[in-house]
Amino acid sequence: MNQNAVKRLYLMQVGSMPEYQIPIVCALVQTEDGKNILIDSGLPEIIPEEASDFENGQDVLEQLASIGLTPDDIDTVISTHYDIDHAGRHAAFTKAQYVVQRVHHEDAASNPRFAALRPQWDQPMERIRLVDGDTELLPGLTLIETSGHVPGHQSVLVRLPTTGPVLLTIDAVPFAAGFTRDAPDDGHNPDPEATHVSTFKLLDLVEREQISLVIFGHDQAQWAGLNTLPQFYD
Repeated sequence: MNQNAVKRLYLMQVGSMPEYQIPIVCALVQTEDGKNILIDSGLPEIIPEEASDFENGQDVLEQLASIGLTPDDIDTVISTHYDIDHAGRHAAFTKAQYVVQRVHHEDAASNPRFAALRPQWDQPMERIRLVDGDTELLPGLTLIETSGHVPGHQSVLVRLPTTGPVLLTIDAVPFAAGFTRDAPDDGHNPDPEATHVSTFKLLDLVEREQISLVIFGHDQAQWAGLNTLPQFYD
C-alpha cells in the first residue's frame, strides 16, 4: 500500500441553521503515514450579527480534541470555499498548509461576500497552496473543481481501503434532492449555469467511479444516518 494512502475519514457536525434544520459540517482525513487533513473548519467562534441564523454546536477544535488532536496536529486544511460556515476557524491551524482553488482565493480578495471572514482565510501566502482545477492532493485524495455556488468551489473525493470511494459534494450539491440531471435552479447560487455543469460533472464521476457513498453538504436527513466522530469510515 502506498505510504500516503488514505486510512480513514471522520465526519463532524459542528453547528446548524436551526430555522432550516441544516447541519454545518467538517471532515477529517487521516493517512497511513500519520497525516491529518481537515476539510473546512466550520463557523467562527463568535458569529457576526449578519449571520445570526447560524448556531455553533461542538466546534471543530473540541471534536478534534476528543480524538486526541490539537490544532498543531493538522497538516493541511482543504478549504472548499470561504463562506462563513466553512472557513470560520481557519486561523486556528497555524501549522497547516491551506489548499484552495486559485480562482476562489483571488475572487475572495475583492468579493464582499467573504470580507467579514477575511481574518480567518487571508493567511500568509507561503502557507497557502493555490491549485488550478481538479488536483490529486495525494494518493486517495482528489480535489474536484465545482464552481457555481461560488467561483472556484471544490468538492473532495476520498478513496478508502474498505468503504471505497466517497464523494463529499460540499456546497456544489448541498442536498440529495438536487443530485439529478434535471434539478431546477434553487435561486441560491450566483452562477446557475456553472452549478448545473458542476452537478453533471459530479454525476458523471459517480457513474464512472461507481461511487456508492455520496455525502451532501447540508442534508439533515442524510447526516442523521451517517457515522460521525468518534465513528469513522475506513
